[in-house]
Amino acid sequence: MNDSEKSAKFWLGNGILAIAMLMLLFMGRLWEIMGNFAMLAWIGVVALGAWLLMGGKEDPPSFP
Repeated sequence: MNDSEKSAKFWLGNGILAIAMLMLLFMGRLWEIMGNFAMLAWIGVVALGAWLLMGGKEDPPSFP
């Protein structure tokens, strides 16, 4: 994976986590509109953002 792809995943992950933060700030209203699905949607958005954010990292070196 090249550096530009890692950088793109990093920034996309941060952007999605920012959306998750906004969802959390307005969770009361979202809960009224969407019900229990609002929390499931938030969990999905956070998981996607974290996956993209961590996707650009290399595995740590293994120690003997």
